[in-house]
Amino acid sequence: MTTVDQLSLLKENVEIFLPDHALEEKLALAQKENRKLIIKLGFDPTAPDLHLGHAVVLKKLRQFQDLEHTIVIIIGDFTARIGDPTGKNKSRPPLSAEQVQRNAQTYVNQLSKILDVSKCQIRYNSEWLGTMDMTHTIQLLSQVTLAQIMQRTDFNNRFEKGLPISLHELAYPLLQGFDSTQIHADIEMGGTDQLFNCSMGRQLQESVGGPGQAVLCMPLLKGVDGSAKMSKSDHNIIGLTDAPQEMFGKIMSIPDALLPEYLHLVTDFSPAQKQQLLSQLKQGENPMVLKKKIGVNVVQQYHSAEAAEQALAFFHNQFQNKRFEEKEFIQVSLAALPLKSLDSFSLLEVCKELRPEESKTNLRRLIEAGSVTVNGEKATDSHNLLGPESLPLKIKIGKRSFFEVLA
Repeated sequence: MTTVDQLSLLKENVEIFLPDHALEEKLALAQKENRKLIIKLGFDPTAPDLHLGHAVVLKKLRQFQDLEHTIVIIIGDFTARIGDPTGKNKSRPPLSAEQVQRNAQTYVNQLSKILDVSKCQIRYNSEWLGTMDMTHTIQLLSQVTLAQIMQRTDFNNRFEKGLPISLHELAYPLLQGFDSTQIHADIEMGGTDQLFNCSMGRQLQESVGGPGQAVLCMPLLKGVDGSAKMSKSDHNIIGLTDAPQEMFGKIMSIPDALLPEYLHLVTDFSPAQKQQLLSQLKQGENPMVLKKKIGVNVVQQYHSAEAAEQALAFFHNQFQNKRFEEKEFIQVSLAALPLKSLDSFSLLEVCKELRPEESKTNLRRLIEAGSVTVNGEKATDSHNLLGPESLPLKIKIGKRSFFEVLA
Protein backbone atom coordinates (compact mmCIF):
# COMPACT_ATOMS: atom_id res chain seq x y z
CA MET A 1 0.00 0.00 0.00
CA THR A 2 1.44 3.38 -1.01
CA THR A 3 1.82 6.25 1.44
CA VAL A 4 -1.04 8.07 -0.30
CA ASP A 5 -3.29 5.01 0.02
CA GLN A 6 -2.38 4.64 3.70
CA LEU A 7 -3.19 8.27 4.36
CA SER A 8 -6.53 8.01 2.57
CA LEU A 9 -7.46 4.89 4.56
CA LEU A 10 -6.46 6.34 7.92
CA LYS A 11 -8.23 9.67 7.33
CA GLU A 12 -11.55 8.00 6.43
CA ASN A 13 -14.37 9.00 8.85
CA VAL A 14 -12.03 10.98 11.16
CA GLU A 15 -13.90 14.10 12.27
CA ILE A 16 -11.17 16.14 14.00
CA PHE A 17 -7.42 16.37 13.42
CA LEU A 18 -5.33 18.35 15.92
CA PRO A 19 -3.36 20.03 14.42
CA ASP A 20 -4.89 20.13 10.94
CA HIS A 21 -2.15 18.12 9.24
CA ALA A 22 -1.36 16.01 12.28
CA LEU A 23 -1.63 12.63 10.62
CA GLU A 24 0.54 13.54 7.63
CA GLU A 25 3.21 14.96 9.95
CA LYS A 26 3.32 11.92 12.21
CA LEU A 27 3.47 9.45 9.32
CA ALA A 28 6.31 11.46 7.78
CA LEU A 29 8.13 11.49 11.13
CA ALA A 30 7.80 7.72 11.48
CA GLN A 31 9.16 7.22 7.99
CA LYS A 32 12.06 9.61 8.63
CA GLU A 33 12.98 7.89 11.91
CA ASN A 34 12.35 4.43 10.47
CA ARG A 35 9.99 3.40 13.24
CA LYS A 36 6.34 2.68 13.90
CA LEU A 37 4.00 5.16 15.55
CA ILE A 38 2.70 4.71 19.09
CA ILE A 39 -1.09 5.02 18.98
CA LYS A 40 -2.88 5.52 22.30
CA LEU A 41 -6.47 4.80 23.24
CA GLY A 42 -7.66 5.12 26.81
CA PHE A 43 -10.68 3.48 28.44
CA ASP A 44 -12.07 4.05 31.88
CA PRO A 45 -13.73 0.72 32.72
CA THR A 46 -16.85 2.33 34.19
CA ALA A 47 -19.23 -0.26 32.68
CA PRO A 48 -18.54 -3.86 31.72
CA ASP A 49 -19.70 -3.78 28.10
CA LEU A 50 -18.29 -2.25 24.94
CA HIS A 51 -20.65 -1.29 22.13
CA LEU A 52 -20.66 -0.21 18.49
CA GLY A 53 -19.90 3.37 19.54
CA HIS A 54 -16.58 2.17 20.98
CA ALA A 55 -16.05 0.09 17.85
CA VAL A 56 -15.92 3.22 15.67
CA VAL A 57 -12.60 4.13 17.31
CA LEU A 58 -11.40 0.53 17.67
CA LYS A 59 -11.82 -0.16 13.95
CA LYS A 60 -9.64 2.86 13.17
CA LEU A 61 -7.05 1.47 15.58
CA ARG A 62 -7.22 -1.83 13.71
CA GLN A 63 -6.28 0.00 10.51
CA PHE A 64 -3.20 1.41 12.25
CA GLN A 65 -2.43 -2.04 13.61
CA ASP A 66 -2.70 -3.65 10.18
CA LEU A 67 -0.07 -1.14 9.04
CA GLU A 68 2.12 -2.46 11.89
CA HIS A 69 1.97 0.60 14.13
CA THR A 70 2.04 0.01 17.90
CA ILE A 71 -1.30 0.13 19.67
CA VAL A 72 -1.23 0.97 23.37
CA ILE A 73 -4.50 0.52 25.25
CA ILE A 74 -4.57 2.45 28.52
CA ILE A 75 -7.01 0.92 31.00
CA GLY A 76 -7.86 3.75 33.38
CA ASP A 77 -8.10 1.67 36.51
CA PHE A 78 -6.88 4.69 38.52
CA THR A 79 -8.91 7.41 36.77
CA ALA A 80 -12.09 5.29 36.82
CA ARG A 81 -12.03 5.64 40.59
CA ILE A 82 -12.20 9.43 40.16
CA GLY A 83 -15.02 9.72 37.66
CA ASP A 84 -14.93 11.78 34.46
CA PRO A 85 -18.24 13.56 33.75
CA THR A 86 -17.55 13.38 29.96
CA GLY A 87 -20.14 15.94 28.99
CA LYS A 88 -22.67 15.18 31.72
CA ASN A 89 -24.08 17.86 33.97
CA LYS A 90 -22.97 16.08 37.11
CA SER A 91 -20.10 14.00 38.41
CA ARG A 92 -19.87 10.38 37.35
CA PRO A 93 -19.93 8.22 40.48
CA PRO A 94 -16.48 6.74 41.19
CA LEU A 95 -16.23 2.94 41.24
CA SER A 96 -14.65 0.61 43.73
CA ALA A 97 -11.33 -1.04 42.90
CA GLU A 98 -13.11 -4.40 42.61
CA GLN A 99 -15.68 -3.07 40.11
CA VAL A 100 -12.95 -1.44 38.06
CA GLN A 101 -10.90 -4.64 37.90
CA ARG A 102 -13.88 -6.77 36.83
CA ASN A 103 -14.85 -4.30 34.12
CA ALA A 104 -11.24 -3.93 32.95
CA GLN A 105 -10.86 -7.66 32.34
CA THR A 106 -14.13 -7.70 30.41
CA TYR A 107 -12.90 -4.80 28.27
CA VAL A 108 -9.69 -6.58 27.37
CA ASN A 109 -11.62 -9.72 26.39
CA GLN A 110 -13.99 -7.73 24.17
CA LEU A 111 -11.20 -5.81 22.45
CA SER A 112 -10.24 -9.06 20.74
CA LYS A 113 -13.41 -8.84 18.65
CA ILE A 114 -11.72 -6.04 16.68
CA LEU A 115 -8.03 -5.82 17.60
CA ASP A 116 -5.29 -8.42 17.66
CA VAL A 117 -4.83 -8.12 21.41
CA SER A 118 -1.67 -10.25 21.30
CA LYS A 119 0.00 -7.40 19.39
CA CYS A 120 -1.33 -4.61 21.62
CA GLN A 121 0.32 -3.20 24.70
CA ILE A 122 -2.21 -3.19 27.55
CA ARG A 123 -1.22 -0.72 30.28
CA TYR A 124 -3.01 0.27 33.49
CA ASN A 125 -2.59 3.89 34.51
CA SER A 126 -2.40 3.00 38.20
CA GLU A 127 1.12 1.89 37.24
CA TRP A 128 2.27 5.53 37.33
CA LEU A 129 -0.65 7.50 38.82
CA GLY A 130 -0.94 5.18 41.81
CA THR A 131 2.67 5.81 42.83
CA MET A 132 2.81 9.60 42.48
CA ASP A 133 3.71 11.49 45.66
CA MET A 134 2.27 14.87 46.60
CA THR A 135 5.26 16.80 45.21
CA HIS A 136 4.88 15.19 41.81
CA THR A 137 1.11 15.75 41.89
CA ILE A 138 1.47 19.46 42.63
CA GLN A 139 4.07 19.79 39.87
CA LEU A 140 1.60 18.22 37.43
CA LEU A 141 -1.21 20.54 38.51
CA SER A 142 1.08 23.53 38.01
CA GLN A 143 1.29 22.81 34.26
CA VAL A 144 -2.26 24.05 33.59
CA THR A 145 -4.24 27.12 34.66
CA LEU A 146 -7.81 27.16 35.92
CA ALA A 147 -8.80 29.28 32.92
CA GLN A 148 -7.55 26.56 30.59
CA ILE A 149 -9.45 23.83 32.45
CA MET A 150 -12.65 25.89 32.43
CA GLN A 151 -12.57 25.92 28.63
CA ARG A 152 -13.91 22.38 28.80
CA THR A 153 -17.56 22.75 27.83
CA ASP A 154 -19.19 20.68 30.56
CA PHE A 155 -17.19 22.40 33.32
CA ASN A 156 -18.07 25.81 31.92
CA ASN A 157 -21.76 24.92 31.61
CA ARG A 158 -21.95 23.59 35.16
CA PHE A 159 -20.15 26.65 36.54
CA GLU A 160 -22.53 29.05 34.79
CA LYS A 161 -25.54 27.08 36.09
CA GLY A 162 -24.19 27.08 39.63
CA LEU A 163 -23.82 23.31 39.66
CA PRO A 164 -21.04 21.89 41.85
CA ILE A 165 -17.66 20.95 40.36
CA SER A 166 -15.31 19.04 42.62
CA LEU A 167 -11.61 19.75 42.47
CA HIS A 168 -10.82 16.11 41.70
CA GLU A 169 -12.86 16.46 38.48
CA LEU A 170 -10.75 19.43 37.39
CA ALA A 171 -7.67 17.25 37.79
CA TYR A 172 -9.06 14.45 35.60
CA PRO A 173 -7.95 15.85 32.18
CA LEU A 174 -4.40 16.31 33.49
CA LEU A 175 -4.26 12.71 34.68
CA GLN A 176 -5.43 11.44 31.30
CA GLY A 177 -2.91 13.70 29.61
CA PHE A 178 -0.16 12.48 31.91
CA ASP A 179 -0.77 8.96 30.56
CA SER A 180 0.46 10.18 27.16
CA THR A 181 3.74 11.41 28.63
CA GLN A 182 4.38 8.00 30.19
CA ILE A 183 4.01 5.98 26.98
CA HIS A 184 5.43 8.67 24.63
CA ALA A 185 2.29 8.58 22.47
CA ASP A 186 2.55 9.87 18.90
CA ILE A 187 -1.20 9.87 18.33
CA GLU A 188 -4.14 9.66 20.73
CA MET A 189 -7.49 8.39 19.47
CA GLY A 190 -10.91 9.11 20.93
CA GLY A 191 -14.40 10.32 20.23
CA THR A 192 -15.09 13.99 19.63
CA ASP A 193 -16.19 14.29 23.27
CA GLN A 194 -12.59 13.50 24.27
CA LEU A 195 -10.97 16.34 22.30
CA PHE A 196 -10.23 18.45 25.38
CA ASN A 197 -8.74 15.59 27.38
CA CYS A 198 -6.66 14.37 24.44
CA SER A 199 -5.34 17.86 23.73
CA MET A 200 -4.24 18.03 27.35
CA GLY A 201 -1.89 15.13 26.66
CA ARG A 202 -0.37 17.10 23.79
CA GLN A 203 0.11 20.13 26.02
CA LEU A 204 1.78 18.16 28.82
CA GLN A 205 4.16 16.43 26.40
CA GLU A 206 5.23 19.79 25.01
CA SER A 207 5.61 21.26 28.51
CA VAL A 208 8.40 18.77 29.26
CA GLY A 209 10.17 19.51 25.99
CA GLY A 210 8.92 16.61 23.90
CA PRO A 211 6.90 16.52 20.68
CA GLY A 212 3.18 16.85 21.27
CA GLN A 213 0.96 13.98 20.26
CA ALA A 214 -1.44 14.33 17.38
CA VAL A 215 -5.12 13.95 18.24
CA LEU A 216 -7.57 12.09 15.98
CA CYS A 217 -11.22 12.19 17.04
CA MET A 218 -13.88 9.94 15.55
CA PRO A 219 -17.58 10.84 15.29
CA LEU A 220 -19.92 9.84 18.12
CA LEU A 221 -22.27 7.14 16.89
CA LYS A 222 -25.90 7.83 17.79
CA GLY A 223 -27.75 5.17 19.73
CA VAL A 224 -30.66 3.12 18.43
CA ASP A 225 -33.12 5.76 19.64
CA GLY A 226 -31.53 8.29 17.28
CA SER A 227 -31.55 11.09 19.85
CA ALA A 228 -28.26 10.83 21.70
CA LYS A 229 -24.82 9.26 21.41
CA MET A 230 -24.68 5.54 22.05
CA SER A 231 -24.33 5.15 25.80
CA LYS A 232 -25.11 2.41 28.28
CA SER A 233 -26.55 5.00 30.66
CA ASP A 234 -29.09 5.97 27.99
CA HIS A 235 -30.05 2.32 27.29
CA ASN A 236 -29.57 2.81 23.54
CA ILE A 237 -26.57 0.62 22.80
CA ILE A 238 -25.77 -2.30 20.53
CA GLY A 239 -23.26 -4.31 22.55
CA LEU A 240 -20.32 -6.10 20.99
CA THR A 241 -21.34 -9.18 22.98
CA ASP A 242 -25.04 -9.03 22.09
CA ALA A 243 -26.42 -12.29 20.71
CA PRO A 244 -26.73 -12.32 16.89
CA GLN A 245 -30.54 -12.06 16.91
CA GLU A 246 -30.46 -9.22 19.44
CA MET A 247 -27.75 -7.37 17.52
CA PHE A 248 -29.61 -7.73 14.23
CA GLY A 249 -32.93 -6.73 15.78
CA LYS A 250 -31.46 -3.56 17.27
CA ILE A 251 -30.05 -2.56 13.87
CA MET A 252 -33.51 -3.04 12.39
CA SER A 253 -34.96 -0.69 15.03
CA ILE A 254 -32.80 2.35 14.23
CA PRO A 255 -34.54 5.37 12.67
CA ASP A 256 -34.22 5.61 8.88
CA ALA A 257 -32.38 8.93 9.29
CA LEU A 258 -29.43 7.10 10.88
CA LEU A 259 -28.85 4.75 7.93
CA PRO A 260 -26.04 6.80 6.28
CA GLU A 261 -24.28 7.22 9.63
CA TYR A 262 -24.47 3.51 10.46
CA LEU A 263 -23.46 2.53 6.93
CA HIS A 264 -20.28 4.63 7.18
CA LEU A 265 -19.34 3.99 10.79
CA VAL A 266 -20.33 0.42 11.70
CA THR A 267 -20.08 -1.61 8.47
CA ASP A 268 -16.98 -2.86 6.71
CA PHE A 269 -18.31 -2.43 3.18
CA SER A 270 -15.83 -0.90 0.75
CA PRO A 271 -16.19 2.84 -0.03
CA ALA A 272 -17.58 1.93 -3.46
CA GLN A 273 -20.16 -0.41 -1.93
CA LYS A 274 -21.21 2.24 0.59
CA GLN A 275 -21.67 4.79 -2.17
CA GLN A 276 -23.73 2.37 -4.22
CA LEU A 277 -26.01 1.53 -1.28
CA LEU A 278 -26.51 5.22 -0.48
CA SER A 279 -27.35 5.93 -4.13
CA GLN A 280 -29.96 3.18 -4.09
CA LEU A 281 -31.48 4.65 -0.92
CA LYS A 282 -31.64 8.13 -2.48
CA GLN A 283 -33.30 6.66 -5.55
CA GLY A 284 -36.18 5.40 -3.44
CA GLU A 285 -35.20 1.92 -2.27
CA ASN A 286 -37.06 0.79 0.84
CA PRO A 287 -34.88 1.68 3.90
CA MET A 288 -35.71 -1.77 5.32
CA VAL A 289 -33.58 -3.32 2.57
CA LEU A 290 -30.52 -1.30 3.61
CA LYS A 291 -31.13 -1.99 7.30
CA LYS A 292 -31.06 -5.72 6.62
CA LYS A 293 -27.79 -5.40 4.71
CA ILE A 294 -26.26 -3.37 7.53
CA GLY A 295 -27.58 -5.85 10.10
CA VAL A 296 -26.12 -8.84 8.26
CA ASN A 297 -22.78 -7.07 7.84
CA VAL A 298 -22.54 -6.13 11.53
CA VAL A 299 -23.45 -9.60 12.79
CA GLN A 300 -20.88 -11.11 10.42
CA GLN A 301 -18.18 -8.88 11.90
CA TYR A 302 -18.82 -9.83 15.53
CA HIS A 303 -20.13 -13.38 15.11
CA SER A 304 -20.10 -15.22 11.76
CA ALA A 305 -21.69 -15.33 8.33
CA GLU A 306 -23.81 -18.28 9.43
CA ALA A 307 -25.02 -16.43 12.52
CA ALA A 308 -25.89 -13.41 10.36
CA GLU A 309 -28.02 -15.51 8.00
CA GLN A 310 -29.79 -17.14 10.93
CA ALA A 311 -30.47 -13.73 12.50
CA LEU A 312 -31.91 -12.50 9.20
CA ALA A 313 -34.14 -15.58 8.91
CA PHE A 314 -35.29 -15.22 12.53
CA PHE A 315 -36.19 -11.57 12.00
CA HIS A 316 -38.11 -12.41 8.84
CA ASN A 317 -40.11 -15.17 10.52
CA GLN A 318 -40.60 -13.42 13.86
CA PHE A 319 -41.48 -9.92 12.71
CA GLN A 320 -42.61 -10.05 9.09
CA ASN A 321 -44.40 -13.34 8.53
CA LYS A 322 -45.95 -15.04 11.52
CA ARG A 323 -49.13 -14.17 13.36
CA PHE A 324 -48.80 -13.32 17.07
CA GLU A 325 -49.58 -16.82 18.29
CA GLU A 326 -46.96 -18.26 15.92
CA LYS A 327 -44.08 -16.16 17.23
CA GLU A 328 -41.19 -17.64 19.18
CA PHE A 329 -41.55 -16.77 22.86
CA ILE A 330 -38.95 -16.98 25.61
CA GLN A 331 -40.56 -19.17 28.25
CA VAL A 332 -40.26 -18.03 31.86
CA SER A 333 -41.67 -19.65 34.98
CA LEU A 334 -43.76 -17.36 37.19
CA ALA A 335 -41.93 -18.72 40.24
CA ALA A 336 -38.60 -17.64 38.69
CA LEU A 337 -39.64 -13.98 38.64
CA PRO A 338 -38.70 -12.07 41.82
CA LEU A 339 -42.11 -10.45 42.19
CA LYS A 340 -43.26 -9.11 45.56
CA SER A 341 -46.28 -11.37 45.36
CA LEU A 342 -46.98 -14.28 43.03
CA ASP A 343 -50.70 -14.11 43.84
CA SER A 344 -51.26 -10.61 42.45
CA PHE A 345 -48.94 -8.42 40.39
CA SER A 346 -49.31 -5.51 37.97
CA LEU A 347 -48.48 -5.61 34.29
CA LEU A 348 -45.74 -3.04 34.94
CA GLU A 349 -44.19 -5.25 37.62
CA VAL A 350 -44.00 -8.32 35.42
CA CYS A 351 -42.65 -6.31 32.47
CA LYS A 352 -39.94 -4.89 34.72
CA GLU A 353 -38.87 -8.39 35.77
CA LEU A 354 -38.89 -9.61 32.17
CA ARG A 355 -36.89 -6.58 30.96
CA PRO A 356 -34.79 -5.59 34.03
CA GLU A 357 -32.50 -3.38 31.92
CA GLU A 358 -35.44 -1.06 31.16
CA SER A 359 -36.55 1.65 33.59
CA LYS A 360 -40.07 1.55 34.98
CA THR A 361 -40.68 4.96 33.44
CA ASN A 362 -39.83 3.70 29.95
CA LEU A 363 -41.88 0.52 30.41
CA ARG A 364 -44.86 2.54 31.62
CA ARG A 365 -44.54 4.73 28.55
CA LEU A 366 -44.48 1.67 26.29
CA ILE A 367 -47.60 0.26 27.96
CA GLU A 368 -49.53 3.54 27.73
CA ALA A 369 -48.49 3.92 24.07
CA GLY A 370 -49.96 0.51 23.22
CA SER A 371 -46.54 -1.08 22.61
CA VAL A 372 -47.20 -3.97 25.01
CA THR A 373 -49.58 -6.79 24.15
CA VAL A 374 -50.85 -9.57 26.38
CA ASN A 375 -52.14 -12.70 24.67
CA GLY A 376 -52.41 -10.83 21.41
CA GLU A 377 -54.28 -7.76 22.70
CA LYS A 378 -52.90 -4.32 23.49
CA ALA A 379 -52.64 -3.63 27.21
CA THR A 380 -52.54 0.09 28.00
CA ASP A 381 -53.09 0.01 31.79
CA SER A 382 -49.77 -0.44 33.58
CA HIS A 383 -51.62 -1.04 36.87
CA ASN A 384 -53.72 -3.88 35.45
CA LEU A 385 -53.54 -6.72 38.00
CA LEU A 386 -52.64 -10.24 36.96
CA GLY A 387 -52.24 -13.50 38.83
CA PRO A 388 -51.68 -17.25 38.51
CA GLU A 389 -55.17 -17.66 37.11
CA SER A 390 -54.11 -15.53 34.11
CA LEU A 391 -51.39 -17.98 33.06
CA PRO A 392 -50.06 -18.68 30.54
CA LEU A 393 -49.33 -15.08 29.56
CA LYS A 394 -47.84 -14.31 26.18
CA ILE A 395 -46.39 -10.83 26.55
CA LYS A 396 -44.81 -8.75 23.80
CA ILE A 397 -42.83 -5.72 25.03
CA GLY A 398 -41.94 -3.21 22.34
CA LYS A 399 -41.06 -4.54 18.93
CA ARG A 400 -38.65 -7.35 19.71
CA SER A 401 -39.28 -8.88 23.15
CA PHE A 402 -41.57 -11.93 23.31
CA PHE A 403 -42.11 -13.79 26.59
CA GLU A 404 -44.44 -16.54 27.75
CA VAL A 405 -44.99 -16.64 31.51
CA LEU A 406 -45.91 -20.16 32.62
CA ALA A 407 -47.13 -21.64 35.89
